[in-house]
Amino acid sequence: MKKLTLGLLLALLVSASSTKAQSFQKGDNVIALGVGFGSSILSNSLGSQSPALSVSFEHASFEAGDDGVIGLGAYVGTKSYKYTGSSYYQKWNYTIIGVRGAYHYTALGDKIDVYGGVMLSYNALKYKDNYSGSVSIGNYGSGTTGFTAFVGGRYYFAEHIAAMAELGYGVSYLTVGLAFKF
Repeated sequence: MKKLTLGLLLALLVSASSTKAQSFQKGDNVIALGVGFGSSILSNSLGSQSPALSVSFEHASFEAGDDGVIGLGAYVGTKSYKYTGSSYYQKWNYTIIGVRGAYHYTALGDKIDVYGGVMLSYNALKYKDNYSGSVSIGNYGSGTTGFTAFVGGRYYFAEHIAAMAELGYGVSYLTVGLAFKF
């Protein structure tokens, strides 16, 4: 009887672990809206700044073994700084547009999604001033490419809605927000 009970218990455990739901599986799509803290872009303690805002989209494209999924997607983030003096102002607008890939570890169940990945981006800068000294009044723009790494996690408190947090080197060091799976 002991062997039969142990055998049934083992069979139940194996079947339960192989049929558990996953928080991010092949075919899923996620849109995440985030607010960032700490910035890799510019630190201007004399002026004012907007919060770092970001939107990302990810599609679970490929299975990666028994416990993983590869997600591919896009990212847009923005942040601005402004300094106003007695007779002039300066304003910096940063926009980051990127493509991302991430590995999601799916063995933690249907509520937790942890991941890490990389992003290739175009980092656009627009600068505007009205300084009338040795620099002419005008608008200036430039851009560079960037390569960043990130790690993050989502906790699904509802079937399709998650709280998310992500560490990386995008428009901010830490991003928190909501993610919507469809």
